[in-house]
Amino acid sequence: MGVIQVALLCFVVGVLGAKAEQLSTKECENLGFTGLALCSDCRTLAEYVKDQELVSECLSCCTEDSDDAMSKVVYSGAVLEVCMRKLVFYPEVVGFIEEEKDQFPFVKVQYAFNSPPKLIMLDDHGEQKETIRIDNWKREHIMQFLKEKVKPSSDI
Repeated sequence: MGVIQVALLCFVVGVLGAKAEQLSTKECENLGFTGLALCSDCRTLAEYVKDQELVSECLSCCTEDSDDAMSKVVYSGAVLEVCMRKLVFYPEVVGFIEEEKDQFPFVKVQYAFNSPPKLIMLDDHGEQKETIRIDNWKREHIMQFLKEKVKPSSDI
């Protein structure tokens, strides 16, 4: 192995071995990470992208992989936030709001100027726990996610 290959290997091991300091949900969202990134995704990213800063930011916003860590996470409610003017670009979100939303009384629709479509997941106290962008989700995926992840507090 050449000197450059050894140095590169040490760099990758160092980046992937140490998880950077966790950033807040808002900071991660501002960086373009939605909170759904698993740390294994960041390690895969590091294989293809040679931007150490980007990989470090990803590691600061990721969730450790676990077979059922995410399957056990449930929320008490959700807010579907979207910009009313941008709705025309998201027919699946429009379809959900107009035709399916009534099946989910624990989901509130909130219109916010210039907001991309996202689900703001709430805990038992109505506090924001996680924000998930749903720009490219199909209506069925929104419904399935809400059925699996949102259980009103009386059901918990």
